[in-house]
Amino acid sequence: MEAVREAITNTLEALHITGGGNDGAPAQEPSEQQLKELREKYERAGQEQVFAFYDKLSTAEKAAIFGQLSDFDPEYINELAEKALHPPKEESTEAALEPLPSEATSSVLDSKPEDLQKWYDDGLELIAENKVAVVLMAGGQGTRLGSSAPKGCYNIGLPSEKSLFQLQGERIAKVEQLAKKKHSKANVTVPWYVMTSGPTRKPTQEFFEKNNYFGLKKENVMIFEQGVLPCISNEGKILLESKSKVAVAPDGNGGLYQALIKSGVVADMGKRGIQHIHAYCVDNCLVKVADPAFIGFSASKSVDIATKVVRKRNAKESVGLILQKNGRPDVVEYSEISTEDAEAKDPKDPEILKFRAANIVNHYYSYNFLESIPTWVKDLKHHVARKKIPHVNTDNGETIKPEKPNGIKLEQFVFDCFPFLTLDKFACMEVRREDEFSPLKNAPGTGEDDPDTSKKDIMAQGAKWVRAAGATVVSESDDGVEVSPLISYGGEGLEFLSGRTIKAPAVIEKEE
Repeated sequence: MEAVREAITNTLEALHITGGGNDGAPAQEPSEQQLKELREKYERAGQEQVFAFYDKLSTAEKAAIFGQLSDFDPEYINELAEKALHPPKEESTEAALEPLPSEATSSVLDSKPEDLQKWYDDGLELIAENKVAVVLMAGGQGTRLGSSAPKGCYNIGLPSEKSLFQLQGERIAKVEQLAKKKHSKANVTVPWYVMTSGPTRKPTQEFFEKNNYFGLKKENVMIFEQGVLPCISNEGKILLESKSKVAVAPDGNGGLYQALIKSGVVADMGKRGIQHIHAYCVDNCLVKVADPAFIGFSASKSVDIATKVVRKRNAKESVGLILQKNGRPDVVEYSEISTEDAEAKDPKDPEILKFRAANIVNHYYSYNFLESIPTWVKDLKHHVARKKIPHVNTDNGETIKPEKPNGIKLEQFVFDCFPFLTLDKFACMEVRREDEFSPLKNAPGTGEDDPDTSKKDIMAQGAKWVRAAGATVVSESDDGVEVSPLISYGGEGLEFLSGRTIKAPAVIEKEE
């Protein structure tokens, strides 16, 4: 353990990741010595332009930009910028792509019912033993949806008007209840760690408080923030958003790993005895949070990472694929795979694609893997996004709004660590798309992955559940039924509806 703690400290120092500041404390201008040391650090890196307006700033502004600049290592930023702007030429060798080994995969479409039941039972037992936690990636805003609020606050139009956050929080509450009941436990807790970004941190916190943490205990919900990286000009210079603020951008969903360490989440998991972690994205309204079957399957394989996937609809669907690349688990984007590979059929079943495991960013991690983050996070690569970045001209103080890309934003992807694993430490579970994956990506009225499709998929799922329980659903326009997660996690416990006729659209919120 001491070696791990030392590795954490060394890595955070190398990347210049610091703890939180004095939130709420009055702004305090740095001392002359502190300022001198920081200026010299940036001057040595050739990034002294960030102090162009410092002497004319107010005390609060000086404190703000000093604090921001203290959180970056300019030499490290230079290294990233150099790799991004002048990437080394790679030899164009053909990557060897193959599906994951059969022993590392399962599918709910063809698994034996007894296997699915055993995974579910084993997972529920681990939940009952308080060994399971959930990590939610919720840094995005609902900009495309016409909302400035965090995407998790969005109301997709259900009869209950529940937000995505509420649906997911109630699923955690329900799975705790199921584990408590089956294993006769007095207390079962699945801690919920919610990763936000700078713009969504405060409104997310306020939304959770306003909604009483959706019935969960406050001490079991931890809201933390992903990191940021400075925006870089095409000349490799750190850009200023204003005279007192560096232009920054979130470090991508791959920033999850550094944030888990920096925020103390992994340390908190260790104190709680957590061994198994489910991580997912907020925009999937059908996500089975802390899914016992997925936890049980992953634990049975003794892997460090497992993923859920859905079957690719067709050869041309624009989705990343989970597979093995050069003998390692990896994700290959649709734009990176040849037409020949995209259209290839499974040798064992010519009716389905050879490469069909579509990535839905729904992962399992072992605690041991998350604890090891400091030993490999420095090797996680950065991806480049060329953007039009508004900034202040450090020569004359004018604000520039460029008409063409003038710089880069750097981000990491959450799956970039997959190749760090050997195949025996990685597994994959295929689930039905209609049961578990309905992403909210597009504006209302788009017709695909929008609020209407999210609502429709939840209502269709509920209608299927109540029919399976023996109820009759009457609908004039293909409306469905919303079943509260507090009543049923995955279709169970609806026997009280047997023999009833339900006129859709309807909401089942309590047993009657």
